[in-house]
Amino acid sequence: MDEARVGSATSGYVALLRANPSYRNLWLGQVVSLLGDWFNLVATATLVQQLTGSSAQVGLLFALRMLAPFLVSPFAGVVADRFDRRRVLIVTDLLRAAVVLCFVLVKQPGDVWMLYVLTFVQLGLSGFFFPTQRAILPDVVPRRDLGTANALGSATWSTMLAFGAAAGGIVAGQFGVYPSFVIDCGTFLLSAFFLARVRVTRTDTRVLRPGVAGSIHEYFEGLRYLRRHVDVALVACHKAANSLLVAGGFQVVQVALAEQVFVIGEGGSAGMGWIWSMVGLGTGFGPIIARRFTGDDDVNLRRVLAYSYFITCVGLIVVAAADVFAVVLIGALLRGIGAGMGWVFSTQLLLHLVPDRVRGRVFSTEFAMLTLSSAIGSFAAGWAVDQPGVWITGSLLTMAALVLVPGFLWTAWTLKYPAGLSGDAEASS
Repeated sequence: MDEARVGSATSGYVALLRANPSYRNLWLGQVVSLLGDWFNLVATATLVQQLTGSSAQVGLLFALRMLAPFLVSPFAGVVADRFDRRRVLIVTDLLRAAVVLCFVLVKQPGDVWMLYVLTFVQLGLSGFFFPTQRAILPDVVPRRDLGTANALGSATWSTMLAFGAAAGGIVAGQFGVYPSFVIDCGTFLLSAFFLARVRVTRTDTRVLRPGVAGSIHEYFEGLRYLRRHVDVALVACHKAANSLLVAGGFQVVQVALAEQVFVIGEGGSAGMGWIWSMVGLGTGFGPIIARRFTGDDDVNLRRVLAYSYFITCVGLIVVAAADVFAVVLIGALLRGIGAGMGWVFSTQLLLHLVPDRVRGRVFSTEFAMLTLSSAIGSFAAGWAVDQPGVWITGSLLTMAALVLVPGFLWTAWTLKYPAGLSGDAEASS
């Protein structure tokens, strides 16, 4: 057993990376992979805007990015629970490296269909990668360090969003979008190298049913688990609520902001990169600061989930009211802080509550709800912004009002059940 898995004291962020080589390699793989992801996101959004000139087409791109993982999620969860999770991560990285390199073939408006197909395949593979990446975490670090590892993973995601989006916007603005795709390919290959060095401790010895019938049975077993554990199911809905009402639409609206209002760089790509960067800073540092007050206490984590919606609302209002780009960035930062708190603490609660035998399927179901919600939100926002008489400001204020609904509902739930439903106690057994 890895020495890092022995002991009772909670590790700090740096101490965890130093003491646990398997988690360190998992983390390094995340760093380089996310760098390429954000290069790819800025480049594809910029390319679609340049080739089509349509916000609806950009919305379709973001919708496809989310719809693909949703469609593969029933298989992804079963794969994460049936097979070696480390190998699943490596294979998906290698396949994604090959796919993203093909983006360089998209040169003119008639090639946009190819970009959509490649995006669909790339994100379909990501639908296997991300739930497996979350499910493998307790196989690499002890429960006492899950909060630290989860917060560090989120901070890494956010830091690479901030750095990768800004760098991707600068590269796309100065050199065009195609170097970004080559960089993305290289990061997937480097990520696979780091993942190959991960060593996993997994004690689950359950007997699995063979064949397709067994896989279908396991998928529905995961759904039955969520039906029996209502509190766990509600925690798993937080990311979907934010994606439907805010995140999916905001990423489309910010493209319109960068391209139509605050034009910095070719096609507004640099401005879009800076907005993404501030969102990334917020999602990274917000949860780390909040965790100094919550610790790893589940009651505190539940309470902060409620706060996250109201902080998001304030951020959206600031962006909507801003007529100076610097103020837009402040609003994006606040919006990121709220989103980051919701993401990190809902994930940590699931890591605490869900047993290994169904962990992959619970995370894939959560990811399915997240991606479907984001697809709907992205497409709806793209369609709305293209309609005559619909203003970007109005779209942002609508999002701000809607995000208060799950905020008030979750606040009411936590007031009634501050520690969750007692009937869900077996969830962690």
